[in-house]
Amino acid sequence: MRRFLQHLCYFPWRLRQLFPRPVLDRIEHEIAASERHHSGEICVAIEANLDLLQLVRGTTARARALEVFSDLRLWDTEHNNGVLIYLLLAEQRVEIVADRGINARIGPQSWAQVCRDLGDAFRRGEFETGVCHGVRDIAAQLRTHFPATGAHSNELPNRPLVL
Repeated sequence: MRRFLQHLCYFPWRLRQLFPRPVLDRIEHEIAASERHHSGEICVAIEANLDLLQLVRGTTARARALEVFSDLRLWDTEHNNGVLIYLLLAEQRVEIVADRGINARIGPQSWAQVCRDLGDAFRRGEFETGVCHGVRDIAAQLRTHFPATGAHSNELPNRPLVL
């Protein structure tokens, strides 16, 4: 029941309040700047809440992140190196989903630490700072395992997606 109330009382305007256009612009710039130094593709998706049907089905933040990863075709990058940072604001949950090329080199413990750090920033009310630091932390991992090699085509949008 508590979870239903969390989602039903988390209105979409709250998402726009926490992530207004200038904040989305700065996150977009952070992603674009990071992708100059690695060949990975980072995508941020922000969702205010789950709908009633998803709640009734028991959809978890992780399951929704996997669904968004699939819907956005992040698995379809040339080098299998897409990474999704999924934010579910009603639960203040962060999930990171990485493509198989990245998962083969970067373990889940690295993503768990980034998720913890983002969650801590969110609890402090530092949404923009948290996302930008998360992008930088992921970029540092990608620079190690997927360094930039010449021209890099931008296969995924850098603009955070508001779902």
